Formats: sequence, C-alpha cells, structure tokens
Amino acid sequence: MSKAFASIRAGLRQAIAHQRGKRVRGMRLYAPAKVDVKAVRRSTGLTQEEFAAKFAISLGTLRHWERGDRVPRGTALVLLNVIAREPKAVMRALDAR
Repeated sequence: MSKAFASIRAGLRQAIAHQRGKRVRGMRLYAPAKVDVKAVRRSTGLTQEEFAAKFAISLGTLRHWERGDRVPRGTALVLLNVIAREPKAVMRALDAR
C-alpha cells in the first residue's frame, strides 16, 4: 500500500468516526452559539427589510429564521453571532465605504 493511499484511508476513517459523533484526535470543530435572530435584528434597530438588505440575507430566509421554521447555519450563523456581540462595530464596518 502506498503512503498516499494510507494517508487517504486514515483520513476517511477519521471522517467517518467524526460523522458518527466520535471524538477524533487532532480534529477540532467550531460550533457557533445559536442565536435569537429576531433579538439580534431588533438590537440593530433595523426592520426585517433593512436587516435583510444590509446583510445580504433573503427576506424570506430572515422571516423563516425569526419564526423558527428554519435555523441559520454556517457562515450566516457566524455573522449573526458577530452582530449579536458587536452590532455597532459591524454596522460601522459596513458603512465605512
């Protein structure tokens, strides 16, 4: 068995273990905190339409998040966490063009 194949095989085994919820040595996963999207939006003082436009979020998606039909994931969840912690800084950064 080649070195490359052994490395790929080990990586696949780790990925499968991780998928099954097992701890994998050397693998760290960052999981952003869940957020109350409506509270985050309100903290900015923006309407749904303004918030969606400002942060390039579909208005429909924002409404689903606020109702709890869906939950933000990935990059959107990270952005919402940043807005929740530092709304003024994010707004300043976006307005500084």
